[in-house]
Amino acid sequence: MEKSFDPIRPNIDENTHYEAMTPDWGFYIRPKKKFEDFHTGFQAITVYESTTFGTSFALDGYQMTSVKDEFFYHEPLIHTAAILNEPQTVLIIGGGDGGSAEELFKYPSIKQITKVEIDSAVIDISRKYLYEIHKGALDDKRLTIINECGFKYLTQEKKFTSLFDLIVLDLTDNFGVAEQLYTSEFYAACKKHLNPDRGIITFHIGCPLINSERIKEILSMLRHHFVIVAPYLTSVPLYGGMWMMVFCSQKIFPRYLCFNEIDKLLESYGISNLQYYNGEVHHASFALPNFIKAMCSL
Repeated sequence: MEKSFDPIRPNIDENTHYEAMTPDWGFYIRPKKKFEDFHTGFQAITVYESTTFGTSFALDGYQMTSVKDEFFYHEPLIHTAAILNEPQTVLIIGGGDGGSAEELFKYPSIKQITKVEIDSAVIDISRKYLYEIHKGALDDKRLTIINECGFKYLTQEKKFTSLFDLIVLDLTDNFGVAEQLYTSEFYAACKKHLNPDRGIITFHIGCPLINSERIKEILSMLRHHFVIVAPYLTSVPLYGGMWMMVFCSQKIFPRYLCFNEIDKLLESYGISNLQYYNGEVHHASFALPNFIKAMCSL
């Protein structure tokens, strides 16, 4: 007789992918098929398919994105900022899967996106396996891809032709190749290259349940450089649940538009296929539980 699935004690085998959130808590995904598993010289890449998440990829054993839940991450990361300032020039640090660029290209105001991705192999596997996420955005003529360290790109002496209206830090967590991208020096460089009147920065800063010290440190550094530093929440199933992002600007308040104004703007831009973000979600994401307010000293 075929064994029934036990939701309490699932059948775990050697092909199951584990990701530890803490030493005593984590989650598993059982791939149906593995497409790639190799080391690039920068990091280990795994591309696989599962029933729940579809085609997914992980870096150094940590889940990055999947075709079935990427909108939980990319939509709040991009639209929370872009809806407020109609960006023309955008810098994305990281984001090799192309999901952030795909969301940005929904705005008719976009003229140029510069994507700085340290590992060209991430771009290659995204083109090969993750079309459902980037939908061709990686080959859009308005996108320039630079394979370079994001920290080096923004901090070295070079001439930029213009300031950026939006900087999106679409990063891995704060270790390994991304460690320098979570420093006060890097945030100062972001500020230097951001339009002071209309510029916005967004990025993720971790899980408030387990990354409280990291979140406190990042927010403290950001407050040295930006007048407006507003943490907000989303939920990313692939990352284990509640996740925090941050909105930074010198002059733009994240809730200066009411929810119906946001919805009207989305409609006027022809953006009608979003799965997560809308005007009510925009405002609700900045409504923080008391324990997070205390953690963020708000």
